[in-house]
Amino acid sequence: MFDTSYAPIFVICVVALIAHRLSKLGRRPAGYPPGPPTLPIIGNLHLMPKKQAHLQFQKWAEEYGPVYSLILGTKVMIVLSSDQAIKDLLDKRSGIYSSRPEMYLGQIVSGGLRMLLMEYGDTWRMIRKIVHNNLNIKAARTYVPYQDLENKAMLVGFLEQPDLFVDHIRRYTNSLTTQMIFGFRTTSIDDPKLKQLFHGFEKFSEVQGTQMAALLDLFPVLRALPDFALPLRKYAKKLHEKESELYVGHWLRVKQAIKNGTARPCFCLDLVRAQDEQGFSDPLAGYVSGSLLEAGSDTTAAILVGFIQAMVLFPNVAKRAQEELDCVCGDRFPTVEDEPNLPYIRACVKESMRWMPTVVMGVPHAVIRDDEYLGYTIPKGAGVMWNVWAIHMDPKRHSDPRRFDPARYAHDNQTAAEAANNPDATKRDQFIFGAGRRLCQGMHIAERSLFLAIARLLWGFDFHRARDANDREVVPDAHDLTEGMFVLPKPFLARIVPRDQNKIVQVKAEWSKMQDLLDEDQQWKVLPEGLIWKEYKQAAKAP
Repeated sequence: MFDTSYAPIFVICVVALIAHRLSKLGRRPAGYPPGPPTLPIIGNLHLMPKKQAHLQFQKWAEEYGPVYSLILGTKVMIVLSSDQAIKDLLDKRSGIYSSRPEMYLGQIVSGGLRMLLMEYGDTWRMIRKIVHNNLNIKAARTYVPYQDLENKAMLVGFLEQPDLFVDHIRRYTNSLTTQMIFGFRTTSIDDPKLKQLFHGFEKFSEVQGTQMAALLDLFPVLRALPDFALPLRKYAKKLHEKESELYVGHWLRVKQAIKNGTARPCFCLDLVRAQDEQGFSDPLAGYVSGSLLEAGSDTTAAILVGFIQAMVLFPNVAKRAQEELDCVCGDRFPTVEDEPNLPYIRACVKESMRWMPTVVMGVPHAVIRDDEYLGYTIPKGAGVMWNVWAIHMDPKRHSDPRRFDPARYAHDNQTAAEAANNPDATKRDQFIFGAGRRLCQGMHIAERSLFLAIARLLWGFDFHRARDANDREVVPDAHDLTEGMFVLPKPFLARIVPRDQNKIVQVKAEWSKMQDLLDEDQQWKVLPEGLIWKEYKQAAKAP
């Protein structure tokens, strides 16, 4: 039996052990990358900004260098703020830097099924393989007719309702993606599923970017609290219900159509085949297709909204771009075949991605074993953040970084994929598409959509500052961004007008030609040739 005479000693030992561990909690261990001073237990948690976090992370990079650490309660976050650090760790050591830290509320919104937040493992690799087959550079070329059609529809929207430019941009990127993923066009800016997608993704981003989300990640014991004490978790569950309704609903409808032989060719054909072979659930399949829908719709749209703002703020850029377009294209529409002859437009695409990065602090990676870099210890399980804003706005990398200046890329003829894979880290143009094994597979499609949109918008329209009731210019604030994991400029005014009457005639004529390809529901009569998807044949069941 336990000798009660030792009880006081036992209690003292337990208390001493707990006190010792608590004294260590929140401290920055010797050998870790430098960072801001810590407090006991909470570490740097008290310093985490409530708003515009990317600006504070940039300041810390300036103070503590390209690799610094934040001690956040029980967790460690390593922040990479240089192109070389990202190349060395996330690219060259991708075998151990490709997982994700736990993101509790984000996973609740996602039902644990969103590819973006998945840990590196068998399920993630299986999904990535399916996605690669549909978004690789060869497949991406087959989607040009979709991009051409949706781009022309967007231009008509700019003619008819220029004040709703954000809605027209979102319909453009969304409709392109719904065709690729599900086989149907999104024909109206008022489509309820279009609005639900952007609203839901915005709220997911906001939830994941809150301080409460961080607290629940850093102090898991708080998760034991009931929902009435954690209203944000209750809200996250409701977001998941709506999100699942949209994503799994899209999937089940197209799956049934594929099985019936009535579906149009689309990515989900391959997803049905994969489900037949591997037996994964409908909710997972819904989130695979839904994740691609949100990725293809949101990021490209946000960059284009930023581009419009840049044209309003930097009219000399628009003027120079239009001079190039007039010289090369004259009165005809720019096409993808014009790209080699439009270097300034290509540079506008690159500068748009640099100047308004939608993932200002990236989506954190996680290291799966202890590592060492530049003499610093990087512990197993640490989150690893790629500080996109700090790199894009580094004056040593880009002089006067808040100036929109496509001339920075005057001699850069790389595609985004080529730049990301360039062994010279200083030659990478921008970092919005991620790094290592988490590099975005749809970048070829996004880059082409951006080129077509930017070339044709500048070809057809002038962008001016709006004026208020007193005829004073309304100047957008380029620093006024939305909050969350993914950002874009907050709503701003712009006066968008056709450059001349001939451009109006041309836009209408081009859209009139497209009508011959569409049925009464504005869907394709006959799909473009060359699409990669093959007819679905259900596997024979074993007797």
